Formats: sequence, C-alpha cells, structure tokens
Amino acid sequence: LELRDEPFRVCRYKDEMRPGIASFAEFWPLYVGEHRRPGCRVMHYLGAGAAIAFLLGTLLIGNPWLLLGIPLAGYGLAWCGHFQIERNSPATFLYVRWSIYGEFKMFWYFLSGRMGREVERLYGSRSPAPDAPLISPR
Repeated sequence: LELRDEPFRVCRYKDEMRPGIASFAEFWPLYVGEHRRPGCRVMHYLGAGAAIAFLLGTLLIGNPWLLLGIPLAGYGLAWCGHFQIERNSPATFLYVRWSIYGEFKMFWYFLSGRMGREVERLYGSRSPAPDAPLISPR
C-alpha cells in the first residue's frame, strides 16, 4: 500500500458532496472519486470483509459482543485508507446511508472484478490522479 506525503483534503468534491444530492446514482461517481487509489480501495475491501466476518461469527457463535467488531473493523480499516493513503475525509461524514450502500457496491464490484473498470470508466484510469476530472457521470 502506498502512503503519500500530500496535504490532507477534506473532500475532493466538497462543493458537490453537500446536502442536495438527490439520488444514489448521482452520489456514486463522487464516491468512486474519493477512492481513486487502489490502496485505499484495498483497505475498504479488507474492512468490508472483516465486518461481514464479524457478522457471520456473531450468527454462528452466538456471541453478541462480536457485533462491536463490525463498525470497528469496517470503519477503522476504511478510514485508515482515507486518512493515510487517499489523504481525504470519508464521505461517511456527509452521507451515512449512501456511503454504506457505496461501500457494499464497491465491495461487490471488487468481488466480481469490475471495480477497476468502473474507476476507469468514470475517471479515465484505474488509478487516476487526484485532480483527474469525472469523465462519465453515469
């Protein structure tokens, strides 16, 4: 995973990431834009996988204390990816529900081998530059 020595950005699309986005379809390209670096996406995949493992562990073992691992692993790893690799603030702080939807859509795209192509479709590269413009909003 590559760590960058760059200034921290609250959000690349702070003007777009504001109350007023009307749909998940409108949110998704901006969400993908906040996960441009493959290393950040890997941290998200690890977090989502760990959260699912904690949920399954809770169901199989029956220990409700394992439920605490879901947000700790899920958010903890994803936020490390944002703060240390991507150098931005997670969209979770602005759009809680859509961020969770985005997390699992991104995880599904990873599992199905489509996430790299999705980033490329929206930003022109599988690892676009921080200032690469959105080229395909849908």
